[in-house]
Amino acid sequence: MSMFDRVLAVTNRKLYQGDFLTQVERIAAAHPRGLVLREKDLSEADYQALAAQVLPVCAAHGVPCMLHRFDRVARALGCTRIHLPLPYLTAHPEAAAGFGVVGVSVHSVSEAEQAVRCGATYLTAGHVFPTDCKKGVPARGLDFLRAVCRAVPIPVYAIGGITPENAASCLSAGAAGVAVMSGVMNHLSDWNL
Repeated sequence: MSMFDRVLAVTNRKLYQGDFLTQVERIAAAHPRGLVLREKDLSEADYQALAAQVLPVCAAHGVPCMLHRFDRVARALGCTRIHLPLPYLTAHPEAAAGFGVVGVSVHSVSEAEQAVRCGATYLTAGHVFPTDCKKGVPARGLDFLRAVCRAVPIPVYAIGGITPENAASCLSAGAAGVAVMSGVMNHLSDWNL
């Protein structure tokens, strides 16, 4: 049985060798809880052009799409969901204004509490397990995840090194779900879809 309905899919087109939009279509067709269009290397204009292609794909499958970092782009495209890095949100508190869904990435209990004060409606907390995305940086582990989940009144999604084999342990620690990047960009079939 798949738990893909508890997955926030996080994109990174640099991890995928094929056509990125085709993979976004596959991901959306699998019906994750949501999709975060991360692509943080793009300029604002290039991000807007890509988001204008991705949003309709997600909408066609009924999958909520959170745009990442570019709040002006989200407003211009009529997207009511945004995911923001905490340093950006604290420097630009107006960035969260008017969005129905505001995700924030955190790495400690104090950051999680700060994100809630800044208007977050969900968090991604990590990295929980070792991951190639953070080579050489120790994983924070399930105790960290448990502490974040207990500290805040909003949903928390574990991120970092998440696989179908360890996802359930994140839910047992109190997470509402898991956020997965390389696992959806390169190993979608591993989720037993």
